[in-house]
Amino acid sequence: MADYVLETKNLGISFGGLKAVQDVNLKIKKGQIYGLIGPNGAGKTTVFNLLTGVYKPTTGTFYLDGEDLTGKTQEKINHKGIARTFQNIRLFNNMSVIRNVLVGLHNQPEFKCNPFISMIKLPKHYDTEVRMRDKAKEILKIFDLYEERNNLACNLPYGKQRKLEIARALATNPKLLLLDEPAAGMNPHETQELMDTVRYLRDNFDVTILLIEHDLKFVSGLCDEITVLNFGTVLCQGKVDDALNDPEVVKAYIGG
Repeated sequence: MADYVLETKNLGISFGGLKAVQDVNLKIKKGQIYGLIGPNGAGKTTVFNLLTGVYKPTTGTFYLDGEDLTGKTQEKINHKGIARTFQNIRLFNNMSVIRNVLVGLHNQPEFKCNPFISMIKLPKHYDTEVRMRDKAKEILKIFDLYEERNNLACNLPYGKQRKLEIARALATNPKLLLLDEPAAGMNPHETQELMDTVRYLRDNFDVTILLIEHDLKFVSGLCDEITVLNFGTVLCQGKVDDALNDPEVVKAYIGG
């Protein structure tokens, strides 16, 4: 089991009598960029909600590095190493760009500071603050957001808001980063930049990435493997080209 960063076994959830997702089995290896695709309403974001503790599964289990996290709280799952972004951008709009990233850093052990030390402003408190800001600046540079670090998040253009949300998630130092339609609303230039950034994160931050995306060019250009969902169940799994050319996938997803 520990051969996989993420493994799900018959994962599912029902709302009343409706089976929103059922029997989802994923096996994602360390360092993979893995895609979860399917038509609208297929259950993709519901799977993300199950993996991050927003919903508790009614069936099945999931493991991060071999540890069962089924039914854990959102906070516990995040501390264990799963972070995410959302379809609809969720930033602290009235906070600066750098403060949005600092929020993600606050729970990291290296930046923990005794409340007494912080309350009376001992030198260690200031040292921790400086180190946190340096780390936040380092992350912002990766996303080409350093120059905007003191601007309000709400004043960033759409594409940069998307990048900031990923930067904040990265600041929690995840083992597994879940990206929910990261390229949505981006122009072709922004989309290409994002593809380059995702590859950079995988190669330089020891992070595995699971993404939902409707842009099939984005998926085929990035992902090692994909799972295709339809009506809450797995329609196809495997290498990207094989899955996208599967007749059932073409019929259900691409519309051919």
